[in-house]
Amino acid sequence: MSYTAFLILILIVAIALILIVMVQNPKGGGLSSSFGGGGAQSLGGVQNTNNFLDRTTWTLGIAMFALILLANFAIPREGENNVNLNNTLDGIETTTTPVENSIPSTNDSIK
Repeated sequence: MSYTAFLILILIVAIALILIVMVQNPKGGGLSSSFGGGGAQSLGGVQNTNNFLDRTTWTLGIAMFALILLANFAIPREGENNVNLNNTLDGIETTTTPVENSIPSTNDSIK
């Protein structure tokens, strides 16, 4: 799988995770309270909706973590064995600036 495919999958999972988290309400409201009494029962009840959202959040979070780790192995590393750092600074002019003494000298002595 290529690195670009991993990036696209990570973006899709991230957007889905954002949407699932935004639907939830930490005070018990969220999607489950917006259905009302009878509507929530036809969808499996409030508790089942909260369990579904909670499991979906954990699943998407774990999937994102795994995709990020796997994407590390898909990064193209061309010429990895041909690294030559001996002459990397050739042709760069260096200038030196004199360093001034930041501590003033005094003739006082401690007695």
